[in-house]
Amino acid sequence: MFAANRSPSPFPESARAERALLLATVSSLDPPHFLAPAITAAASNTRAQLTIVLFSRHFNDPRPKSSVTFRGVSRADRFEDVCRFLTCVYVQATSVAQSLDKVLLEINVLLLGLDGDVPCTLGKDVDVVFRVSGDSIPVPLPAHLTSLRQSYLTAADHDSVPVSVSPSSPSSIYNIPAALHKPSRFPVVALGGTFDHLHPGHKILLSMAAWITSEKIIVGVTDDALLKNKSNPHLLQPLPERIKHVRAFLELFRPGIEYEIVPIQDVYGPTGWDPNVQGLVVSQETISGAEAIAAHRSAKGLSTLQTFVIDVISPHATCIDPEDMELMRNTKLSSTFIRQWIADKAVEEAKLKEAKEERRRASLSHGST
Repeated sequence: MFAANRSPSPFPESARAERALLLATVSSLDPPHFLAPAITAAASNTRAQLTIVLFSRHFNDPRPKSSVTFRGVSRADRFEDVCRFLTCVYVQATSVAQSLDKVLLEINVLLLGLDGDVPCTLGKDVDVVFRVSGDSIPVPLPAHLTSLRQSYLTAADHDSVPVSVSPSSPSSIYNIPAALHKPSRFPVVALGGTFDHLHPGHKILLSMAAWITSEKIIVGVTDDALLKNKSNPHLLQPLPERIKHVRAFLELFRPGIEYEIVPIQDVYGPTGWDPNVQGLVVSQETISGAEAIAAHRSAKGLSTLQTFVIDVISPHATCIDPEDMELMRNTKLSSTFIRQWIADKAVEEAKLKEAKEERRRASLSHGST
């Protein structure tokens, strides 16, 4: 299960990191509950940005160029397992950050195989590299990472963490006949959303779309004109800023593929006319949009999309165990929550400023008498 307890800080306040990496290896696609203590410590001691990089042979290319290279898992067949894995890590880190009122802590989770070079840009701007005690990463790390401050954190014993087998959600693969052989990846995959104040829920959607894409990902970003009824609309990020953040995350998670990130004014976006799209990724809350797209494409004579539904980020998800579900319900993966938090902080700061000014005036008045 996720760990809800907060570990004491391994650093004094003055030594904590502004931006940090946490590097670890995993041996399976089971939710990595054993990493909870390390994730908790890393999130507790990072102020602005924490990037968690998880290495596994399961993340290798599913079609290796060499016969001696371990073949990675099928991207489509293990979609739900990887989604549950990602959610476990994101929720653990986010729950810690929110408990410490660090709602704007930027959290990224990257999945790297053992069959390629670690990107040389990884960790260029970090202050500390967190490692797991006793963990040996079996790939060479960029030289600049080894020169940074290293801090070794404790993980739970694998054998002490209960393994729960979660039932597969019947809606995880939507619109794919059981007898149809699914390719490991699809050349072009699409998804859409508002992507305001990019948070872990968005990043899970983007990551899973990139996970099953071999060539190109199309992201439709809701245009500003359609967001006037959102709560705290004055705190919505402008469209160019939202697009910039989506692109930056995709370049970090899956460099080397093509990104088409476009404004959309309706539910369809490019899926309404592009014959080259094969896959669609949606959340449980936006299945109705997938159904509208399917009907629209059928009417236009376009091919049916193989649609993947992510339900682990729903508060009513059925594919994770009850203990994990309870922590997830208490972790806000919502742009609405973030905007409200920013608004509340502004009110608090205004009240503090006003109180300080009143004390100053009172002091001046007292001095003049």
